[in-house]
Amino acid sequence: MKKRFMLGAVAASLVWLPPAFASDDSRIEFHGGIGSTPFALVSGAPGPNDVRGIAPGGRPWVIEKLRAAIRPDGNISVRGQGLLLAGGNSVGLPALPRQVVATLFCGATELTSPPADLDASGNFMIRGTLGAALPEPCQTPTLLIRNFSANAAGAWFAAGIPEN
Repeated sequence: MKKRFMLGAVAASLVWLPPAFASDDSRIEFHGGIGSTPFALVSGAPGPNDVRGIAPGGRPWVIEKLRAAIRPDGNISVRGQGLLLAGGNSVGLPALPRQVVATLFCGATELTSPPADLDASGNFMIRGTLGAALPEPCQTPTLLIRNFSANAAGAWFAAGIPEN
């Protein structure tokens, strides 16, 4: 009974990942997320809160949960929950209709996922490929969840927290 429970718990924790991700020790993972804030203090004055040259959304955003796994061949799986506006008249809403993409930065290399729909609760699931293998090694990996509109990635709404 105890063995069956443990196997079930392990299997349940991996449900969101494709099977190939579960055994690849060289993948890059992000556990948790940070919502964007449009401005930051720069030398004591408000300035844009750009990350890797990407501007944030025009309002603050929050994200409840974020998990991502990226394999060296560029396959990516990202699951986000509760990506919602944290200010303005639409506070607590995902500002539908909207699509998002994940952009991974490895040093100066920028790779972007296919788009995924953001549902009415701010949840999304991205699965696909970044279109290229990751540089070896991936220097200072940074993951941004970005708006996708007019066939282009735009402002960032959330950032992934790298798993050490």
